[in-house]
Amino acid sequence: MADRELVILLAEDDEGHAYLVQQNLLDAGLANRVVHVKDGQEAIDYIYCAGAYRDRMPNGPLLLLLDINMPRVDGVEVLRRLKADPKTAEIPVIMLTTTDDPREVKRCYELGCSSYVTKPVEYDRFVEAIRRLGLFLAIVQVPREDAQA
Repeated sequence: MADRELVILLAEDDEGHAYLVQQNLLDAGLANRVVHVKDGQEAIDYIYCAGAYRDRMPNGPLLLLLDINMPRVDGVEVLRRLKADPKTAEIPVIMLTTTDDPREVKRCYELGCSSYVTKPVEYDRFVEAIRRLGLFLAIVQVPREDAQA
């Protein structure tokens, strides 16, 4: 049944942040598979089984942790595309970003993000924010991505 467990897709271009997120999710007790992609286009390719992920079979629940400021396709555009498509609109998207501009937060919620988490710049606060996110993800219910077809 491992293929039916929640997969966390982490779209983060900063390798240091990606490592901290993954490590602190593990430290919070989350044993879910984390797939790290380095930009918005890779996230789109993963979700739509395109490009390098064309052989991937959608299976089980998927949750997207999405940075805003990324190369090629930014996080807001990824969010807009996913929520505009009935096939992907139900995928939960948690914005995980250093951008705390209230207008950006509002825009992401209007586009359909499930949650908006600001990455504190201070290391200890960042670790605590990710630990809390891990505890939240341990109890959240997520629809299967292959059920939306």
